[in-house]
Amino acid sequence: QVQVVESGGGLVQAGGSLRLSCAASGRTFSGWSMGWFRQAPGKEREFVARMTGNWNGGIRDYGDSVKGRFTISRDNAKNTVDLQMNSLKPEDTAVYYCAARSDTSMSWNYWGQGTQVTVSS
Repeated sequence: QVQVVESGGGLVQAGGSLRLSCAASGRTFSGWSMGWFRQAPGKEREFVARMTGNWNGGIRDYGDSVKGRFTISRDNAKNTVDLQMNSLKPEDTAVYYCAARSDTSMSWNYWGQGTQVTVSS
């Protein structure tokens, strides 16, 4: 059974940093894309970052609102993907979700339950 579990959320002041972690289990994800999304109250889910799998070069890309502040990384040996968030702003407050997508899928196959990030002003 595949599981995706996020951790590392919490409360931080504006300008601070936080690191989210995601652990995937139940299969090998080295060839899959892993990503982060977020959803703030009353808003649609928003793409934050993703990183392609080994077979596609481990390419990273980011949503416009987080470029230059957030960094995604992964450890394929451990089936983990992290999101380093720096220079946090109150508008980064949201529930952050980790997701996994196979190369043959048009949509994200597996999702975590989410972890809350709150940035105070």
